Order: sequence, then C-alpha cells, then structure tokens
Amino acid sequence: MSAMEKSKSHKANLAINKTNTKALKVAEPEVPYPSVKSTSLLKDFNYKDFKKIADNVPFSIKEWADILHISERTLQRYSKANSNFTFSVVDRILQIDKVIKKGIHVFGSLNKFNLWIRDNPYMLEGRLSLQSLGSIDGCNMIMIQLGRIEHGILA
Repeated sequence: MSAMEKSKSHKANLAINKTNTKALKVAEPEVPYPSVKSTSLLKDFNYKDFKKIADNVPFSIKEWADILHISERTLQRYSKANSNFTFSVVDRILQIDKVIKKGIHVFGSLNKFNLWIRDNPYMLEGRLSLQSLGSIDGCNMIMIQLGRIEHGILA
C-alpha cells in the first residue's frame, strides 16, 4: 500500500470515528444542573422566610439562636428589619428544615420527632441532641440515624 493510499485510508477511518463519536454524544443524557432560582433563594432569604420554618417547629428563639450560632439579639434585629440572613445562616436553616422534614416522614409527626431528638438518642457513632442540628456533621448524623430507623436498623 502506498503512502497516499494509507493517508486516504487513515482519513476515512477518522471520518468514521467522528461520525460514531457524534452518534454517541447525541445518545448521552443531559446532566441536570441546579437552577439559578435556588441561588437567588439563598440571597433573598429574609426573616419572614425563616419565620415560616420556625413557626412550624417547637424550638424557642434561644434554641434557634444556639443552633444557628448567632445571638438572640441578632435574631431580634433580623426580625425588626426583616433583613436578609447571611449565606451560611441560610444554608444552615435550609439544612435543618430538611432534617426536620425527614424526621416528620420517619416518625409520622413533628411531636414524635421533637421528643426523639430531645431525648438525646444513641447511635453507633455516639449520642445525638438538639444541638446536633448546629453543625453539618450533626445534621448528617441525624439523617443517617433517621435512615437507619426508617429501614428498621436501630443499632
């Protein structure tokens, strides 16, 4: 085979590979990315939005302040001005809301979940408490334990 024939053969193989690659790319599903709305929710999360969540949970203002790592006085200032929370506080509020919803799903009611979390339940990794909601690791541990309970694994 001459050099010219090899070159034509190689170009033909490249053209076939390009066609196959295009066909494969078309078959791939699109990756869902978070919408921009969730980002704007974090920026515009004010005290009224927090109050909607807080009113549904039997935590006192002091407990919320401790969990969110801000003072009661700061919460009062947010209340008066209906100002927006910082990103880190909003993230923690939404994470706590997610844990509470999972707890209601597992226990069937907010009161049962509230009694359980206030009873400082044991889990393999140690004890949980209401203060566990104050950290990402604590929230994750609660979610793990709720998953175990949901699936009948109590140890």
